[in-house]
Amino acid sequence: MSNSGRSLFMVSLVMVSFFVISFVTNILGPIMPQATSDLNLTLAQAGILPFAFFIAYIISLPAGYMLEKYGAKFVITLAFVIGAIGSLIFAVHPNYMTYLIGLFIVGACVAMLQTAFWPLLRTAGGEEHYSFNSVLTQIFFGAASFISPLVYSYLVLNLPKNANANFFLEGMSKLVPQNLSWVSIYWLNALVMIVMIVIITLIKFPKVELTETEKLEGLGMIKSLIKNPIVIFYFFGIFCYVGQEQGISVWMSKFLQDYHGFDANTTGAKAVALFWAMQSVGSLLGIVLLKLFDVKKILVVFLLAQLISLSLALFGSANVSLVAFVVCGFLTSVMYGSIFSLGMNSLAAHHGSVSGIFCTGIIGGAVVPLLVGALGNITNLRLGMCLVYLTILFMLFISLTAKPLVKNKTIFDKE
Repeated sequence: MSNSGRSLFMVSLVMVSFFVISFVTNILGPIMPQATSDLNLTLAQAGILPFAFFIAYIISLPAGYMLEKYGAKFVITLAFVIGAIGSLIFAVHPNYMTYLIGLFIVGACVAMLQTAFWPLLRTAGGEEHYSFNSVLTQIFFGAASFISPLVYSYLVLNLPKNANANFFLEGMSKLVPQNLSWVSIYWLNALVMIVMIVIITLIKFPKVELTETEKLEGLGMIKSLIKNPIVIFYFFGIFCYVGQEQGISVWMSKFLQDYHGFDANTTGAKAVALFWAMQSVGSLLGIVLLKLFDVKKILVVFLLAQLISLSLALFGSANVSLVAFVVCGFLTSVMYGSIFSLGMNSLAAHHGSVSGIFCTGIIGGAVVPLLVGALGNITNLRLGMCLVYLTILFMLFISLTAKPLVKNKTIFDKE
């Protein structure tokens, strides 16, 4: 096999793996209403579920050191083993405590995989294609986020009444309690991860040499960086972005059910699927916009539109709310990359360590949904979701005050 063939194969493997990562990560939103009901959870207890998953991203920094010491194949294989175990812990014995433990373990798996796959993508696809391939991963990521709620809906609707319809449903019906058909998605997660373990084990990986911008520096340097106000500023920018994204996507199905009477297993699940699909569509538009306009201006427009869309989602009529939540997904599309790049371009050095610190900000996806649930438990879910406004306003503050050392190049810039 030629080098180009091997590279194409490895890039394809990375894309498939990102599909798996997204499938596992973004299924929690559609599940939330059913899990809350079947496990007899308060809104505050339900809010701890995404917290358990995203708080595991604190291992992003140690995973980076592990990648340097043991290599990509070891980290990726270990991550999928951990992920399969996490899914099975809950699937075999479904209750609230095993769900929290399982979600934390699966979250650790996802954090390790993301740490390992980005340098592998650069090596396998070539540096000259890295930007294109990075965008391509977002399309696979979005596709899985769109499909996973539909798969969930299919399982929940068909397992109870069509257990003998085909081999797959028949097998699932023997594993899943009849009144907890949604647990089947975690059996499916475990099966997919086991298949990935087998595939990864059989493949010879290229040696991944980390660039200076990918390497993590010593603990002393990281301690120094977290005292830097610019690093702290953008850490909270990433924290707020992921908090906003998950604060909306995790709770929107439950909101649509509670306030507008939509079926969480059908309409709610499809709305979450469309939220992620529109995020992928928005990413493609974002690529074009970034070649035309300053990233700060784009960010301001999208954030102002997000404030309007979220308001319509929370306070509009049933049909307006349904559409507005989906539009929120579209509007999130440019935010993560824009804030991350503004942060990196605002610092002259130590980009590898800074990137690790920024990625740790993904724990915002743990904290914000938890706070939404806690406030919703005290008042109501609508007021709880109003917390998301704070995350949007902080990102808007970033977009208005950012002073990057390097600006994004547009087609109007002179050479």
